[in-house]
Amino acid sequence: MRDINKVILIGNLTRDPEIRTTATGQTVASFAVACNRSWNDAQGMRVDAVEYIDIVAWGKLAEIVGQIYKKGRRTYVEGRLQTRSWDGQDGIKRYKTEVIASELLLQDSQRSGEMSPEPTAHPATAFGEVPQPAVIAADNAPTTPATSDDEINIEDIPF
Repeated sequence: MRDINKVILIGNLTRDPEIRTTATGQTVASFAVACNRSWNDAQGMRVDAVEYIDIVAWGKLAEIVGQIYKKGRRTYVEGRLQTRSWDGQDGIKRYKTEVIASELLLQDSQRSGEMSPEPTAHPATAFGEVPQPAVIAADNAPTTPATSDDEINIEDIPF
């Protein structure tokens, strides 16, 4: 069985994306998403917590992020988890875990520079509002739809 490394998040951008170009000309966008969660503790009191998750997008996806993503925008993020490491100037090994985005979907509508209070089914893309939800996919994402060849045959299951 193959391994799976897939992350799906919905949250709000904590800052405007940082757009850079690598020495090889590849565009990269970095931003963070705040994901809230709540639960009731042992005394029945509501507890709220937030996770701040770093996101990285590459290529055309990064270019689109630079055009339409702003602090506060609500977005769906799909990608994979990656941890990178480097030696700091103090000689200590540092680690950073981030999501490498493969698909992004805005969950809000931006009108005249203001946020709408409710998510909409008409997310913005680089070309403005669209009539149906639009997923922004990374350049290396598969573009062919699943066919009946992709279906699982019950006899292929080993248990």
